[in-house]
Amino acid sequence: MKTKKQPTVIAFSTQKGSVGKSTFTSLLASFLHYRLGYQVAVFDCDFPQYSLLQMRERDLKMVMQNEIFKKMAHQQFTTINKKAYPIFQSKTDKVLEEMEAYVNGSEIVPDVIFLDLPGTVNTAGILRTLTNVNYIFSPITADRVVLESTLSFTDVLTNVLMKENRTGIKSIHLFWNQVDRREKTMLYKNYSKVVTDLGLQLMETTIADSKRFRKEGELTAKTVFRSTLLPADPKLSTQCRLDKFIEEFLRIVRL
Repeated sequence: MKTKKQPTVIAFSTQKGSVGKSTFTSLLASFLHYRLGYQVAVFDCDFPQYSLLQMRERDLKMVMQNEIFKKMAHQQFTTINKKAYPIFQSKTDKVLEEMEAYVNGSEIVPDVIFLDLPGTVNTAGILRTLTNVNYIFSPITADRVVLESTLSFTDVLTNVLMKENRTGIKSIHLFWNQVDRREKTMLYKNYSKVVTDLGLQLMETTIADSKRFRKEGELTAKTVFRSTLLPADPKLSTQCRLDKFIEEFLRIVRL
């Protein structure tokens, strides 16, 4: 994108669904935009479900129905004087051009653009799109299918495209998500060794398995976790180590 200011483009990407891509996109986008003051935009390319667009619709309804959330949203708007970050519907074979058009046509250029991408390498345009992303974060779980598919694709991006300077990717980072405390520690140590032996980067922070990652606002709820309109509650973030993950994320991205 040929502009005076280049947004940092970030994707939570894997080659397997239901491991947290859309959830982490919303959590990080909301934290950066509403709590840290960055200008954020999101392009939802996760065809056909478009999870983040659907989440935004549910969030809007919930804020109108829940008086506590309504007050929180009003206080947030009056305090930071910012609208909700935009979420655009797109597809992987068109998103680069649409991002460029958006940035060039914006009075306020976003600091960060998040891409929510499909979980399959067979999607048209996904490889071209990923090679134009600056930072890729890939959630992985202690599941052989998830690991094999993610590691093989990440290995190609890291050890072929990046080493041959055929990409704009600065770094790729895998991280353990949905870590079950009941599973043997040795299992994660063995899997982690496989990751590092391949020359891939594994984040230090692990995310504990928690039902709140699958729960959004409720009519009687008093706190928010996963939302596109409000940042996650600090206490809830601490309980599942999301706060530590964000700290490590910010050290990597260096906004």
